Amino acid sequence: MPLQRPGLPLRGEDSPLIRPYVLTPEERQERRLQRGRRRALWLAVHGIDAGPRWIHGVEVVS
Repeated sequence: MPLQRPGLPLRGEDSPLIRPYVLTPEERQERRLQRGRRRALWLAVHGIDAGPRWIHGVEVVS
């Protein structure tokens, strides 16, 4: 990739397209699970039991 000289316009073909906000479905799912774990922890700290629905493969019924 050639270096740009000052004063010349930037060309889109000369730089890679990077969009860090675009996630794969697997990344989106992992972030959703992480958000749920953090929310459960925050609620537990404040005395609200919203713990996991499944513990060691067994569904917990409240």
